[in-house]
Amino acid sequence: MVVVAVVFAGCGSDDSSEALPPPEVFTGTVEEFYVVPDPLPLGEPGQLIRIQEVAVDAESTTLRIMYYSRDSLDRDRAVTGILTYPNAEPPEDGWPVVSLANGTVGLASKCALSRRGSPAPTFGVEGVGVVTDYIGLGPVGELHPYLSRPSEAHSVIDAVRAARNLPETGAGRRWLAIGHSQGGHAALSTNELAAEYAPELELLGTISLAPAALFDRTYPGTVDPIVAHIVGVMGFYGASVEHPDIVFEDYVSPAGVEAAQIIEEECLDAIINRLLTVPMDAFYTHHPLETEPARSILLENDVGGVAVDSPLLLVGGTADERVVIERVRDLLDVLCDVGQVTEYLEIEGATHGNEYALAADRIEDWFAERLRGEAPLDSCTAPEPLGLDER
Repeated sequence: MVVVAVVFAGCGSDDSSEALPPPEVFTGTVEEFYVVPDPLPLGEPGQLIRIQEVAVDAESTTLRIMYYSRDSLDRDRAVTGILTYPNAEPPEDGWPVVSLANGTVGLASKCALSRRGSPAPTFGVEGVGVVTDYIGLGPVGELHPYLSRPSEAHSVIDAVRAARNLPETGAGRRWLAIGHSQGGHAALSTNELAAEYAPELELLGTISLAPAALFDRTYPGTVDPIVAHIVGVMGFYGASVEHPDIVFEDYVSPAGVEAAQIIEEECLDAIINRLLTVPMDAFYTHHPLETEPARSILLENDVGGVAVDSPLLLVGGTADERVVIERVRDLLDVLCDVGQVTEYLEIEGATHGNEYALAADRIEDWFAERLRGEAPLDSCTAPEPLGLDER
């Protein structure tokens, strides 16, 4: 098991970027960028540690960033990501910020998408884009606590703070969140925690596509039990990294322990192939969703149990085999039961691979509506979910 070195910090968030030291302008290699300063000095959530230029053109600048965030145990962590901002004069109240939560790539440093240097998308919004790698996914020698509700949310939120802490971005207080699959879980987590964690920011709304959710359910007759098993193993492995009171080997068979070592070394496809070599009914000796303390910790990371002021757009595809439509529909019921204002978009025939593309027009329109201050639609009060052709 990888041991993550972290530094405890007792300081709170400060919206005054003038009080923060400027970040290091990093000129080393991409691989060297991901080596966290040791020891890691104390820092504010969203404070930039270092930046590295990736691309500059007439329209925008893209940077690789390392910034401070807090994990589920309130420990200072260095997080990496990508920041893209317009090379233009911002409006008086600053550019809006779109913070993207990525889908599953793995738990190891080599899997971090920011290593590719692709610009951060804004989904039709004229403004600043940020994409987090999440806590533990990026820095060399660390592991990502996969599907950790607070760690994901804090990473997404503090990426917005990081953008605002770089004056040349022109980033304002208003922002939007979006994510798919694991990113859908992270986006929902963000929506639920943002107001308390970052009251100085104004989250206008969140889009969650095919989110990982309802961890205690499986849907027989589909491939969902297999997907739930793979996701569950990765989530449990990540939880054992973040929570010292969980010992992975106490719950997992010797064959499962051996297979799971690949999580520290490789990314998603290799992890899936290796974990499937151990029969699902032979992987655990004590299932973590049935055994404490793992059960309580894992279920605390689920989403949908609270309502907040920020509205939600929930998207599901009827042909999605990784996050089956029954899971998304049941999540909608949970959200409606707690009173979360949620617009539900169900796309006939959409798969896990094309939900973003098929929902693209509605995503852009929904973000534009939030920026214009329009009242959100609440499907919880509508008799049927709306399709793409019903708007």
